[in-house]
Amino acid sequence: MIADLGAYLVFFLVVALYYALLCLGLNLQWGVTGLFNVGVAGFVAVGAYASALLTGPGSPDHWGGLELPVAVGWVGAAALAGVCALLVGAVTLRLRHDYLAIATFGVAVTIQLVALNFTKLTNGPFGIVQIPRPLAGWARTPVGRNVLYLGLVVLVVTAIYVGLERLVRSPWGRVLRGLREDEAAAAALGKSPARYRLEAFVLGAMVMGLAGAIYAHFIGFVAPEDFLPILTFQVWTMLVVGGSGSNRGALVGGILVWGLWSASGALVATLLPQAMQARGAALQVVLIGIALAAVLLCRPRGLLGEEAVVSRHVRT
Repeated sequence: MIADLGAYLVFFLVVALYYALLCLGLNLQWGVTGLFNVGVAGFVAVGAYASALLTGPGSPDHWGGLELPVAVGWVGAAALAGVCALLVGAVTLRLRHDYLAIATFGVAVTIQLVALNFTKLTNGPFGIVQIPRPLAGWARTPVGRNVLYLGLVVLVVTAIYVGLERLVRSPWGRVLRGLREDEAAAAALGKSPARYRLEAFVLGAMVMGLAGAIYAHFIGFVAPEDFLPILTFQVWTMLVVGGSGSNRGALVGGILVWGLWSASGALVATLLPQAMQARGAALQVVLIGIALAAVLLCRPRGLLGEEAVVSRHVRT
């Protein structure tokens, strides 16, 4: 019993940190820069498939299978997601607010449809299997391999968090916040809004692509249904609950909302008969929506929003 609980806790933490990493990328785009990106799932898919194709074994069913080191796959995932964001951002970032949201949502749906139909590259609805896990040979049991992977993910998330904290507190980050608050004033000081927005969009997408690679190598399998629009909804909810504009809020929101999502799923599985569980799964979305509404009513800036962080610095 204790061993099973420990194994589930390790699994829970790896997935929670995957979501926390997605929140960090979205926080740079929305919380810091004000870019309304509703295409999160698309960049995650690009990263997951890129790393799977670079590192996985060869297959007669699809291209790829280069069997490169996992580190190369993760770097390639971030790089390809960044290239896609560069191409998308160069066209869409001239749009504002809801128009940008519609454009990025369309991009995400397009990527998901490509993954579903371009079978020679992605193996279509059957997905890509046997994605290798780093450090797998260092442990003899599945639980041991999961623990090692958790340690690796903790290091990656910590490095990304520290790097983003330094960036958003640097002059570059202050320019992004200035553009978010008053673009005309920032432009009057000689700053290029288009350039800074594109840089933030690309860097945030690279973090999302890396998160997709981390997910793919943990599960060992990726398919188009892993990157449906519900993923974007989850990540946005996590960021809003944790606190938009705060990297600490992004981490807390990712872990907390994933915990609520997991607990609600266990509750549905326990209370409802098996024949009703497929319909009962919709209650998870309802529960997350209620939690989001409650947070917005009680703490409009989230649990660790930007306002609270700034006020503490002022007092000190």
